[in-house]
Amino acid sequence: MRIALIVFDGFTDIDLYLPWDLLHRPQQPTWEVRILGTAAEHVSSTGLPVRTHGMIDEAADADVVLIGSGNGTRALINDPAYLARLRLDPQRQLVGSMCSGALVLAALGLLDGLTATTYPTAVTALTAYGVQVVEEPFVRHGNLATAAGCLAAQDLVGWVVSTLLGDDARDLMLQAIQPVGRGLAFAAADEVATTYASTAGGAL
Repeated sequence: MRIALIVFDGFTDIDLYLPWDLLHRPQQPTWEVRILGTAAEHVSSTGLPVRTHGMIDEAADADVVLIGSGNGTRALINDPAYLARLRLDPQRQLVGSMCSGALVLAALGLLDGLTATTYPTAVTALTAYGVQVVEEPFVRHGNLATAAGCLAAQDLVGWVVSTLLGDDARDLMLQAIQPVGRGLAFAAADEVATTYASTAGGAL
């Protein structure tokens, strides 16, 4: 299972790192999560550099493609060469976006005739593509989904995991990142220890 996370200069940090973390929690040995861009390194909106694993051309062969957000999306949607390289097909791929990443989907023509959601500051730009923008955290049409608000990465990745592994796997993954006392209880220690952790003992 090949999963591609698309980054670019000016991406929003949490829109990469939260999906990256969540996608590793189910501990699927056949899943390969790769960060793709147009350079060996991209810099986030806060100045944090991230190394890429490959180029965006590889997204055409991925099973899942998630596009992040950030001010850098405005340059992408006005770059015909970039859009030509990002070949996506929701008929055979799960394709999703975070916040203003929906602008990239719209520029590719993937949101034509559909409803979608995006970050408040991108509503006008997305509407200009003829997309009906709705004030919801998550909107799905078959294999195509848009999410809005950084923490809606839980909805977006939750959709991916539910589709691939089922609702129980999704629920366990999301339970593991909730605040203690608000969705995560001490009694769940053994259960959530089976999700991704930074040490072999399962303690975060």
